Amino acid sequence: MRSPAVKRATQVTILGQPYTVRSDSTPEQIARVADFVNEQLTAVAQAAPTADTRHITVLTLLNIAGSYLELQAEQGGADQRRLQDLIERIDRAEAR
Repeated sequence: MRSPAVKRATQVTILGQPYTVRSDSTPEQIARVADFVNEQLTAVAQAAPTADTRHITVLTLLNIAGSYLELQAEQGGADQRRLQDLIERIDRAEAR
């Protein structure tokens, strides 16, 4: 039987607010994620200086989600090309 992952509490600060994150990820990984989120939020806040925190957060989430979906589509295309290449190799090998 598999034992449940141990969740550690890690303190992070995002937009000046402290948060406690409970995760089985390493504190270093959590810090990297928090730093990335902070960078993205700060960039949006600087681009939209009159926006409130809620709007900044939503715009940042949209930016991150858009980037994620683009990467996912690119990866899917690469996987599809690799799969097609393998199928062609198998077809050539069977034809011999």
